[in-house]
Amino acid sequence: MTVNAYILLRTEGVSVLVDLSNGHLPSISHWGADLGDQSSADAAATVRAGVFPATNNTIDEPVRLAVLPEHWTGWLGRPGLDGSRDGRDWSPKFSTTALRVDGKSLGDHDCSVIAPVGPAVVEVDAVDEIAGLAVTVTIELTVGGLLRGRARVTNTGADGYGVQALALVFPVPPIAREVLDFCGRWGKERVAQRRPLPVGIHLRENRKGRTGADAATLLHLGTPGFSFQGGQIWAVHTGWSGNHIHYAERLSTGEQVLGGGELLLPGEVVLAHGGSYGSPWVYGSYGVGLDEVAGRFHRFLRARPHHPSADRPVTINVWEAVYFDHDLDRLLDLAERAAALGVERFVLDDGWFSSRRNDRSGLGDWTVSSDVWPAGLHPLVDKVKALGMQFGLWFEPEMINLDSDAARAHPEWVMATGDRLPIESRSQQVINLGIDECYDFIRDAIFAILNEYDIDYIKWDHNRDLIDAGTQPVGRPGVHEQTLAFYRLLDEIKTAFPSLEIESCSSGGARVDLGVLERTDRVWVSDCIDPHERQEMHRWTTQLIPPEMMGAHIASGESHTTGRVHDLDYRAATAAFGHLGIEWDLAKASPAELAELKEWIAFFKEHRGLLLAGELVRVDFPDDSVNAHGVVAPDRATAIFSIVAVGRSPVASVGRIPLPGLDPARRYRVAPVADLLPHRGLPPRWWGLRRPPFDADVAALATGERPRLVPDGEQGVGLTGAALANAGLMPASIDPDHAVLYLVTAVD
Repeated sequence: MTVNAYILLRTEGVSVLVDLSNGHLPSISHWGADLGDQSSADAAATVRAGVFPATNNTIDEPVRLAVLPEHWTGWLGRPGLDGSRDGRDWSPKFSTTALRVDGKSLGDHDCSVIAPVGPAVVEVDAVDEIAGLAVTVTIELTVGGLLRGRARVTNTGADGYGVQALALVFPVPPIAREVLDFCGRWGKERVAQRRPLPVGIHLRENRKGRTGADAATLLHLGTPGFSFQGGQIWAVHTGWSGNHIHYAERLSTGEQVLGGGELLLPGEVVLAHGGSYGSPWVYGSYGVGLDEVAGRFHRFLRARPHHPSADRPVTINVWEAVYFDHDLDRLLDLAERAAALGVERFVLDDGWFSSRRNDRSGLGDWTVSSDVWPAGLHPLVDKVKALGMQFGLWFEPEMINLDSDAARAHPEWVMATGDRLPIESRSQQVINLGIDECYDFIRDAIFAILNEYDIDYIKWDHNRDLIDAGTQPVGRPGVHEQTLAFYRLLDEIKTAFPSLEIESCSSGGARVDLGVLERTDRVWVSDCIDPHERQEMHRWTTQLIPPEMMGAHIASGESHTTGRVHDLDYRAATAAFGHLGIEWDLAKASPAELAELKEWIAFFKEHRGLLLAGELVRVDFPDDSVNAHGVVAPDRATAIFSIVAVGRSPVASVGRIPLPGLDPARRYRVAPVADLLPHRGLPPRWWGLRRPPFDADVAALATGERPRLVPDGEQGVGLTGAALANAGLMPASIDPDHAVLYLVTAVD
């Protein structure tokens, strides 16, 4: 069979036109705004209209760019399949042999248009009999309008075939010339960076063995000056938790692509006869404005049957309260204080097992420490459950300390190469889950804990990059197998304990990708809980994931990582737009702080259905002293916005701030959440509130209480959605590192 067809995929304002003419690998002729209905003639004309012309000193035939680019076509950019059979068969020429749409085989087609309405999966089989290779390419337009693709190559030849790379690309039109992706480091993840796309390649390689705090995360290519609400944007994300690449490439011949895939180490994948290797999913999102690009990812994730609901339990994690000091009486007291505030989940962090009294010992020995916990964890678990809370526990299963029983018994389980140990990081090494015996040991230890205790939640940590990560004794690279084993371990745990929630934590936010999120329920954004830093980290983490998957905690007044001191209202207003938690020794909180914290928890519980299921809105505003954002209910009936002072403006008032995303024809009532206002600030007149007399203000502050504004006329304001989006509202005058929350309610 020779496949000869056009396939038009359409959903939610996006069209993907797949060209499968003349038996070649699938090529995407259009990915972007909806094309409307297309006849066979329309599709053929659309494809033909996009063919590049022949120019001087180039090949005589136009290059046909497949999603798995092939060198034989004259494509001189990065190839899709990079590999060889000991130097042979390095430039395959594939011919299609089968076509399936949503699993249904379609047989021969003579340039007809197959036009599924809505999401659909297209699979194409192809072979190169001379090279001894077969490939299956999958292209899907998902719920939410995401484009994603992957490929699987199979060695049909007699000799081994070494795969160096298997990457997919999506075409982007030449109007997109500006790149936005992310960088970062521990404690400051997902920092946005922009640059023009030159002729050449913008390549982001990650060789950390995990996604990385400095990962590109998403690589956007858009019309210059694109923003949250404006400009056409195409973005790509590689859904893989090990070594990986993202890239944007513009050739001198004019083609532009976004691509991604796994980064394979030398010799990591060598296929025997009949063996195959599959790439991770490479995701693409098109939209007008960054919010629309992000929204497609959010709708895709939320449509999954196993996606966590918006009814996320308020959590306390005890790390910054007790660290390694696991004193039962202290922890029981902390649990009682947390429950009294309305906390619904209690998580015991690092230090509960083996010899783990500090971060230099015990990793790999996943048994409860009899020294610290002579009765096991039962007294704490039982108390937490009696208080009506869920119980969670910290693990770091992929790591090992050399000072551990596991390392002493099995030194060959430490990942290493070159007859040497890798450089240590955090006094730990990596345990090799690619070794079956080691994998079984770790899995069985985790299962034993989960079977003995009533555990609802795991915080799964991963605290170092993989250096010299080989399999002893020969030292062959093992990052690929380690990543697959990690996925398999999560899958086994989820199968055995289907109600268990798992958080992806990796030195904070160093493993945030759609590969790990197929198997976990939230991510820990960063080990830095300083709200000044978290404002930006939340702003950009939600470019990929929705707020309900983003762990956001209220820490003590002085940040553990930065030393900054912030009022509780700012810490809570920042954390309320994620999966809310606490990381604070509540025994050291004042009565006024506990009362205020209880108010914030009650507010979150009342509104979490909106905060964690609404549509994300981030406001474009030229004054960078302001960060304005919010969530809008899908029916546009309610919204919550936050206007944040992240710095000091050079002008006394920044002026009106728009609140987009509402129904332009509806009328809304807008009012600040009066009980949760900052301690200081001057309200605008439309609030209908004013500060109390100076002496009352001072008296309240002296007792540690929050000064309350007093009524002064009609409170709040009624405006249409169009007025809120286009005219906006005058914000309060507040000090830096404070925020005001606004409730927006439809009144028509």
